[in-house]
Amino acid sequence: MELTGPIELTDHRYGKAENRIVRIWRQTARHEIRDVNVSTVLRGDFADAYVSGDQRKVLPTDTQKQTAFAYAKQPGLQAIEDYALALAGHFVDEVEPVTSARVEVDEYAWQRVSVDGREHEHTWVRQGPEVRTAAVTVAGTGAERQAWVIGGVKDLTILKSTGSEFADFLSDEFTVLAPTHDRMLATALAVQWRFAGTTEIAWDEVYAGVRARLVETFATHHSKALQQTLFEMGKAALTAYPVLAEIRLAAPNKHHFDYDLDRFALENNGEVYYAADRPYGLIHATVQRADAPEAGPAWLP
Repeated sequence: MELTGPIELTDHRYGKAENRIVRIWRQTARHEIRDVNVSTVLRGDFADAYVSGDQRKVLPTDTQKQTAFAYAKQPGLQAIEDYALALAGHFVDEVEPVTSARVEVDEYAWQRVSVDGREHEHTWVRQGPEVRTAAVTVAGTGAERQAWVIGGVKDLTILKSTGSEFADFLSDEFTVLAPTHDRMLATALAVQWRFAGTTEIAWDEVYAGVRARLVETFATHHSKALQQTLFEMGKAALTAYPVLAEIRLAAPNKHHFDYDLDRFALENNGEVYYAADRPYGLIHATVQRADAPEAGPAWLP
């Protein structure tokens, strides 16, 4: 088959990726810190830049970077969702060719150091590898303004040594896996949740609460499969927080296998494992309310 139709530009976007910003508050002797990685993406009337090299409607990516740093100072970098909403709104409101803006933020957690049982006022230890995430999309101005907010967490590594099984699965001529009713279950979760709205939301409280529900459900729910566990985790988060429309979970199954100690005349009763980093099962699930509003461009990259 040969195609002879005209060639044209369709989707296009551009931005500034991974601006590393650390914000310190020094108004009192006790300092505060927020540590983020910010990426901005603009959509709009930029076709001429691609087709003919005409840059007159292009806001430089360096300007996007400078704006991200300026907005860390004013209006400020408190809850990352509020920061991203303000930054995205600025690009849509103030840059004429821009029709929509997306701001993605990763936040790295720091724990305050304790000295002699007292919290130190200006020293922290980096927590990891867990990272809080947010993705905000803003489109339109005035009465046409719409905004979508996605919160999340990634690299949330969690493990339990029992309370999980995997049996009664489909088998064919290539199946060698033995069923088990007592196994270790471990994963590094990547979870994102879409808010039903953007106003009057305590972003930090919702983040802490959703994270707690995910961890609690993983710990207490007897798992017949990681798929079932993900559904129960998503359901628990949506049940606890009516401001959420849907939640998406991705979980690599970090396999742990009993290590053969028989050759050393030692019994291994689920005590020594080989931790395999690959290959691994990759399980995805989306859990959504039946009355959830349309996602629009919320999940577009």
